[in-house]
Formats: sequence, C-alpha cells, structure tokens
Amino acid sequence: MSHPLAAAAPVAEVALTGDLARPVRLTVPDLLAWPQHRARVSFECATSGIRHHRFAGPLLYDVLSDAGPAFDPTRRKDRLRFLIAVTGADGHHAVLSWGEIDPDFGRASVLLAASIDDAPLDRAGPQLVLERDRCGARHISGIRAIRVDGGYAAWS
Repeated sequence: MSHPLAAAAPVAEVALTGDLARPVRLTVPDLLAWPQHRARVSFECATSGIRHHRFAGPLLYDVLSDAGPAFDPTRRKDRLRFLIAVTGADGHHAVLSWGEIDPDFGRASVLLAASIDDAPLDRAGPQLVLERDRCGARHISGIRAIRVDGGYAAWS
C-alpha cells in the first residue's frame, strides 16, 4: 500500500532572485507567514469576458522587502531604478517597477495571492494580482520566478 502523501502533487515553488541580499525559494504555505490582504477583482479577459474573483495573500512589496533588495542607502531614491520581472509556469511575463509598489510612491496594492475564491494555490503556485488593472493580462498565474533587477546599464 502506498503512502498517502506519495500520491500528492508537489507544492509549487517561487524563486526570488536578482539583486537581493537573501534570495529564496518560497511556497504558498510560506507566503501565509506574511500579513494576508484580500482583494475582490473584476477584470476583462480577452477570451472569456469579465471575470470576478476573490484573492488573498501577502503584498508583493512585503515579500520582496524581506528578501533585501540591494538599494544603495547613500543614493536618495535609488530604489526607483529597480525593476521586478515576474514569470509564470505557462510562460507569461510581467514587469513592474519598484516605485509602482513602494508605499512612498505608487502604493499599488499588488498581491502574491495564496488563494483564489477561497481555494488554496499550493500546487498551482501563487498568482500576481494587480487590483487596479482593468485588463487581467498582468495577473500572472502559477508564478515560478520573480527577479529584482537594479543592475541594468544606466543610460548615458
């Protein structure tokens, strides 16, 4: 007789990489350690019309801040040059700026959703949720990687 856990699908992981002091791999259960925020979202989907969902999870800002972005403390506003690239299991990508999610600037309430409509996303992986977006294109499902990048070449 097989062990009941042996048949269970693996829990998805998200790799936080890039210009971080503490790069890490996180699961949806790990994301439950942060304060949970809730969002009711309606967005237009190109293939199925308007979609309505309830999401819960930590703020992207909180999770990335904990990983220690490599901001230069001697340069005022250095964090504004950082980009955040999010990649889903299905190959979808989205790029955000640090200023967009930072409470001192854009204050966008961007979630790393641990659940959708009260169903946990443990096996699928978290979903990027931007409540203010009218279109759902940046709602990346099954996130596998988030890269924080402040090291791209500056324009001269």
